[in-house]
Amino acid sequence: MSVHLKRLNWNKIFNAAQSGAGKLLLLFLFFTLSLSAAQAQGNRPVLERFLPKVAASTFAPEASGYGEIGKDTPVAPLMKGDEVLGYAFITSDFVGTTGYSGKPIHVMAAIGLDGKLLGAELVKHSEPIVLIGIPDSKIKKLTASYKGLDVIEEAKQGGSAHELQIISGATVTIMIIDDSIVRSAIKVARAKGLGGLSQQVPNQTVQREILTDEDMISDWHTMAGDGTVRRMTLDVGQINDAFDATGDPRAINRPIEKDPETTYIDLHAALVSVPSIGQSLLGEAEHNNLNDWLDEGEHAIMLAGRGLYSFKGSGYVRGGIFDRIQLIQGDISVRFFDKHQRRLGEVAADGAPSFAELDLFKIPADAEFDPTQPWRLQLLAHREVGPVEKTFLTFDLGYKLPEKYLKPLPEAGPAAPAVDPDDDDAARAALWKRIWLDKQFEIGVLGVMLAVLTATFFFQKQFTRNARFFYWFRMGFLVLTLVFLGWGQNAQLSVVNLMALGASLQSGFSWDAFLLDPLVFILWFSVAAALLFWGRGAFCGWLCPFGALQEITNQIARFFKVPQWELPWGLHERLWPIKYIIFLGLFGLSLISIPMAEQYAEIEPFKTAIILKFDRAWPFVVFATMLLGIGLFVERFYCRYLCPLGAALAIPGRIRMFDWLNRYKECGSPCQTCANECFVQAIHPNGQINPNECLSCLHCQVLYQDDQKCPVCIKKRKGRERRSASEAASRAAMEKLLTKKTNQDISEKES
Repeated sequence: MSVHLKRLNWNKIFNAAQSGAGKLLLLFLFFTLSLSAAQAQGNRPVLERFLPKVAASTFAPEASGYGEIGKDTPVAPLMKGDEVLGYAFITSDFVGTTGYSGKPIHVMAAIGLDGKLLGAELVKHSEPIVLIGIPDSKIKKLTASYKGLDVIEEAKQGGSAHELQIISGATVTIMIIDDSIVRSAIKVARAKGLGGLSQQVPNQTVQREILTDEDMISDWHTMAGDGTVRRMTLDVGQINDAFDATGDPRAINRPIEKDPETTYIDLHAALVSVPSIGQSLLGEAEHNNLNDWLDEGEHAIMLAGRGLYSFKGSGYVRGGIFDRIQLIQGDISVRFFDKHQRRLGEVAADGAPSFAELDLFKIPADAEFDPTQPWRLQLLAHREVGPVEKTFLTFDLGYKLPEKYLKPLPEAGPAAPAVDPDDDDAARAALWKRIWLDKQFEIGVLGVMLAVLTATFFFQKQFTRNARFFYWFRMGFLVLTLVFLGWGQNAQLSVVNLMALGASLQSGFSWDAFLLDPLVFILWFSVAAALLFWGRGAFCGWLCPFGALQEITNQIARFFKVPQWELPWGLHERLWPIKYIIFLGLFGLSLISIPMAEQYAEIEPFKTAIILKFDRAWPFVVFATMLLGIGLFVERFYCRYLCPLGAALAIPGRIRMFDWLNRYKECGSPCQTCANECFVQAIHPNGQINPNECLSCLHCQVLYQDDQKCPVCIKKRKGRERRSASEAASRAAMEKLLTKKTNQDISEKES
């Protein structure tokens, strides 16, 4: 299929939108219809998306189907004819399930009328940890093992009545799945009054308020004695005995070979967001810093530890999640991310001992944490039982705020009605807002990058005047794109994002889902704007991390004199359509099955090379490395011929409203300089630039002003040089005549 045929087809498609106003009207209508369709979907329960995909017989062989999803509680009755066997639900409808990927982990479960789980199925996740060596089937098998869980007993013991099973290498993912199943099941059981549980969460205690008095400054020993600071101490002997009690011979045969009285961990906790506690433990300066760090509704705890075992570990460095600790209060649990943590230098209270680890942890407002009610910190201890395998135990440190920090109880009055605190929309909105606040620096850097790139395009003549300056400017920008946007922030756009958008328009569009990753959201917004002005080149040529990686590696290859292959124009022109065929194939698959389309979207090496930084199964690494290897000889090989995202952006890019690239009438006839030097061969032999293939590198604009390469500029330069030479000769002749006349006058005077 030739480029001329493609252009003719597009002219037919946009026949009604030839003018700029028509193009804008077409784009406006497209977004209006899309948003209208999204709004028509409404904020529907997640369960509605997955209910048709999981047969009712999965949870109960005798079940004939599901009943209608409840309006007040997003559960579907599990039916046997007219008989209700239990209720099916999705965990993400009830509790936060965000994992490493920043996206929810969806588990569909069913609970029987007796309060026991009939089954649990992992139906959707985006966890990268499962993609780098841990079989998905292993995670699903563990999820299914929750069948038979006694939810009533879990409610009595605060979610700790069962034994936590962990898969080595996926600790956080499994803990999120475990937490989401248990907490959501308790909420469903209470909402439906299953197993004798009340339909409302017991609320027998009167809501208390914290004293804001900061004058109750205490020393360490006083606070340790009255319960302000709570402590949990485990020695080596206790840990060895605990693992022996599991009956696991692998753990029993690997005891800690130290004196049994050696401290395994000495862990202290305190609620420092209470003003007087914060002043006592942190000191005035650190307490002020804490207040600046916390937003309205947020709280903070101080954790101090010493001994052989670290309550932080090193996992948070890799994944940003502290997988050894979590805070539990009733039906809620809080897991801490690196953005929730700050280190402390020392405890300010008099008499405080020294600690190997001393940190503050923020409790987000959307966690619905009540500082006046008891809570516990759960510590996950592990023991290596093989080269890559571990077994785990949990230990709890309980905490209750002493009465002296609370305002006196009010006089007894009529009990306030119980209010359901669960507001999923508000929680999701609070989540993305908090993420944006935590990413202020990264958002600022991206904003500066976009501003600089916009200025470069608007003032391209000034930026491209000096070829050497512009080359290093572009290389520096690409390095920043690769290192900061790509490897640092994983802000790599993908055709999968477009498929997810299409799926969300069908199943219930929500801005919250797209706002959870601020850098990706801003990039997509900037891409949409850039398509109107410059086409796809603004992203593909400057802001795509994998594209940057290709160009940088090719430049390194050129430095080492690696030969460059330029495909014959006829072959090159016929390879262009491959990426469009790939995109249309993926688009068609997405209409049939999004998961299947995502699997075939692995033709994009972005996840391997950028997101996972080549830490993946060998076939994916080989494929990505092969593409980069070809790119050493054929610059931007993948971008030119295979990239479905580039094809997807090129299609709407045809409606761009401006042509910014300057050209001479001599371009293409007879001059072929720009066509020969275009590194992606986006310039036709006739001098015309193909906007579908142009990456807006602006090299042709550098040549446009280069009076050493561009024939038009050379002609102008030589004309200037001739005029300058003529003027110089005239000045020299005049000076010679003047000199001769002066010498004659001097001779006449002397004679």
